[in-house]
Amino acid sequence: MFVPLLALPLAVQLIAVADGVPTFDVTPSCEGAARANYMSQGHDRLQSCIASENNTRDQLTKNWTSFPPIDRTNCIAAMHNFNPTYTELATCLEMKRDLRTSKPVDTVPAPGTNPAPAMRKRGS
Repeated sequence: MFVPLLALPLAVQLIAVADGVPTFDVTPSCEGAARANYMSQGHDRLQSCIASENNTRDQLTKNWTSFPPIDRTNCIAAMHNFNPTYTELATCLEMKRDLRTSKPVDTVPAPGTNPAPAMRKRGS
């Protein structure tokens, strides 16, 4: 039975998408980056940007299964309203990974506040 993708709920579509690195058209983003440099060497900058994005996609492909499916799905979903790049996708995945694996930092009392008094040793 053939079911059009649009008929499937968004969650099902995203899970299917998260199974592999999505294909992005990075040309618009790279063209914007090349224009931001006042078009001096614009073509070279455009080609360099596209090459860099393709390298990032290759790295994502190698490491794709090391990222939890929920992170892959969430990062892809966050990018559906603009022309994303592989660098943005990699950054999203790395930030989610780093947040998951980070350890809580000891809190430092705000200036001008009294830290909790030190506990005294028994018998003192």
